[in-house]
Amino acid sequence: MASLKRPLEGLTVLDLTQMLSGPYATQILGDLGANVIKVEPPKGDHTRSLPPYFHKGESAYFLSINRNKRSIVIDLKKEQGKEILLELVKKSDVVIENFRPGVLDKLGLGFDILRTANPRIIKCSISGYGQNGPRRDQPAYDMVIQAISGGMSLTGEEGSRPVRAGIPIGDLCAGMYAVIALLAELRRVAETGVGTEIDISMFDVQISMLCYLAVYYLISGEVPKPQGRGHISIPTYRSFTAADGLDVLITANTEEMWQRLCNALERPDLLEDPRFTLNKDRLAHKKELLDILETEFRKKTRAEWLDILTRHEIPNAPVNTVAEALADEQTSARNMVVQLEHTLGGIVRLIGNPVKIAGVEDVYECPPLQGEHTRRILSEMLGYDNDKIDQLVAEGVVSQWEGTAC
Repeated sequence: MASLKRPLEGLTVLDLTQMLSGPYATQILGDLGANVIKVEPPKGDHTRSLPPYFHKGESAYFLSINRNKRSIVIDLKKEQGKEILLELVKKSDVVIENFRPGVLDKLGLGFDILRTANPRIIKCSISGYGQNGPRRDQPAYDMVIQAISGGMSLTGEEGSRPVRAGIPIGDLCAGMYAVIALLAELRRVAETGVGTEIDISMFDVQISMLCYLAVYYLISGEVPKPQGRGHISIPTYRSFTAADGLDVLITANTEEMWQRLCNALERPDLLEDPRFTLNKDRLAHKKELLDILETEFRKKTRAEWLDILTRHEIPNAPVNTVAEALADEQTSARNMVVQLEHTLGGIVRLIGNPVKIAGVEDVYECPPLQGEHTRRILSEMLGYDNDKIDQLVAEGVVSQWEGTAC
């Protein structure tokens, strides 16, 4: 089968984002083939210098979310800088930013100005609380949003203090919703020829992701407690500690799976116990059941249980560390860890693109150096000659990578 083009080839995205939510969104767009132009301030994206790990002076944090992009440095506080950006807007389809609400307006680059330059432009804003509401101007980062949205109150063991999710779901999920919205609006613009604004709030996204736990509360009035390592509705949907101190997770969430679990545990007597006949009974006697299951799982090692549970067709998994997950054979089979040659030399390993499309090959370009493509972008997209670019560099309107690559 011939290799197909990536689905977003031909789409140009001006990426004014920094930190995590916005760069994560634009990396997805870049993976799907969009021409993503990362517009950086003179000091660069804040995460370029974020410790503790670096490759050739480039932060591992930055490397993790900025592949398949080109970098141009423009000082948007200078009038010429704003003029250059608006010229780029004329050649682009999307502008995505994650400044605090109102910052672009103060710079003289609000949606009305962008739309005047290009009536088809889509402007997508990602912010902590959205473009309106009483918290609009409050600063917000991932953990702030996890806390205020209620998500932290659900994370951890019952009776313990709330903890953040181990992965930055406030940022990452907002980035994914931004991509969903952009793809939807691109279709509308293709039909109408009229651009629009998208307003993605990290807070809104996390409220929506409370999902059934929020509806449980809205219907019952009972405030959900920390979910720990189990499920509020299904006692046999949780992890248990094996004899070697490692955890194994099971999801025996049907009556047939419950029966198979009892056989796997060599406890057929549990099937005759009226406390555990149906899931509603097991839920009513959850503490007694969990005491029994914890005791049983302590009798064998994790590896032994994984083999037994698999043979009994009970969905299971080891509770892996990050190292174990990245070394898993499924990770390799799905090409979810990729190797890239870094511009400054050496190999960096990054996480692969999870979107697999038949006939479409993944393309991975190393995250750009700060201003690495300034000259090329100004020349190719705007037709500037070297003398003009040199003058802009001398005046500090734009800047370019000045180091020496291998």
